[in-house]
Amino acid sequence: MNDYKKELEKILDIAIENDATDIHLSPGKQPFYRINGSLTHLGKGSDLMEEDTKGFAFSILSEENKEKFLSQRDIDLSFGYKDKARFRVNAYHQMGNISVSLRLIPKKIRTIEELSLPQICYQFAKATQGFFLMVGPSGHGKSAALAAMIDEINHNRYDHIVTIEDPVEYIFKQDKCLIDQREVGQDVQNFHRGLREVFRQDPDVIMIGEMRDPETISSAVTAAETGHLVFTTLHTNNAAQTIERIIDSFPPHQQSQIRMQLSSNILGIISRRLIPSTEGSVINAVEVMVANSAVRNLIREGKTHQIDIVIETSSDQGMISLNRSLVDLVERGLISRENAELNSNNISELKILLNK
Repeated sequence: MNDYKKELEKILDIAIENDATDIHLSPGKQPFYRINGSLTHLGKGSDLMEEDTKGFAFSILSEENKEKFLSQRDIDLSFGYKDKARFRVNAYHQMGNISVSLRLIPKKIRTIEELSLPQICYQFAKATQGFFLMVGPSGHGKSAALAAMIDEINHNRYDHIVTIEDPVEYIFKQDKCLIDQREVGQDVQNFHRGLREVFRQDPDVIMIGEMRDPETISSAVTAAETGHLVFTTLHTNNAAQTIERIIDSFPPHQQSQIRMQLSSNILGIISRRLIPSTEGSVINAVEVMVANSAVRNLIREGKTHQIDIVIETSSDQGMISLNRSLVDLVERGLISRENAELNSNNISELKILLNK
C-alpha cells in the first residue's frame, strides 16, 4: 500500500456501511470490525503489514501529534471523516509495532428515545443544579447516552453548556443553547484545569468526558454545589460501586467531606450495558438510582453497600435494579437467559427472579 489515506478511507466506509462501532488495525491481521458487540474481519482485504498500520496512524496524525505519539508511545484524538461520521482514535505500540483502534461516533446525536434510555433521563435533563453520572463498562454507550441528554437540554433550554472532553466526540449543533466544547490537550491542558477555568465562563451546564483523578472529582462536585448542572461518566458497574470509587479516590482525612458534598448534590446515576439481543443487534439493560432522602443518608453515613436495597424497593420513584431490567428483557424475549446471567452483578438473585 502506498496511499494510506485512501486505503484507510475504504476501511472507514466499510465500518460505516456495516454499522460497526469499532475498527482494529494490527500487523499480521485483516482489519477487524466490532458489529453488534462481536469482532469480525468481514473477509475483506489482505493481512496488514507493519508498514501499513504505521502508515494508517501517520495519515491521521498531525506533525505535532506524531512527535507526541513517538515520545509517549500512544495517543488519543478524534477526527471528522468527510460529512459521514467522527472517529475517536487510539494509536499505540505493541510488540515493537504500531496498532490503531478507532471508535465510530455517528454524526447524528441520537435522542433519549432513539437510544431506548429510561424516561427518567428527561427528568435529570430538566434539573438546574446537581451532579449526574452515566456509568458502565467501556464500550457500552456512556458517551452516546450523555450526548443525548445534553442535546435534550440544547433543544429545550436557553443555557450555556461547556464540555471538557478527551477527545471531543459528538459535535453538538447549537439550538437554544450556547455550547462550547473544549478538548484536553488542544483547548485546555487537562480536566482539572478546564474545570478550574470553567467557573469564569458563566456556564449553566458542565459536561466532563470522564473523571480520572480526585482533583477532577472534587472540582466537579464543587461545581454542582455552586449552582451548576454537572454531567460526567465513570467506568464502574453500578451505583453503589460508583459512590465507593469516588469516595475511595480521596485520602481518608478527606472522605468525610466528599461524602457530605456528594450526598447533598448528587441527582442520580444510570448504569448502562449493551447486551446482544435475540434479533442480532444490541439492546439496553440499565440500573437507575435516583438520589432520594434514603440514598443521600446512606452516602452520608458511609453505608453505600445498602444502596442496592433502596434501588430494589423504590421502583415507584423511577429506580430500576439491573436484575429487574435483565428479567424484563428476558421475559419479553429480547435477550437470552444466558446473556442475562453473563451481565448480572448478582446471578443467584437473577435466577430467583427468573424462576418466579
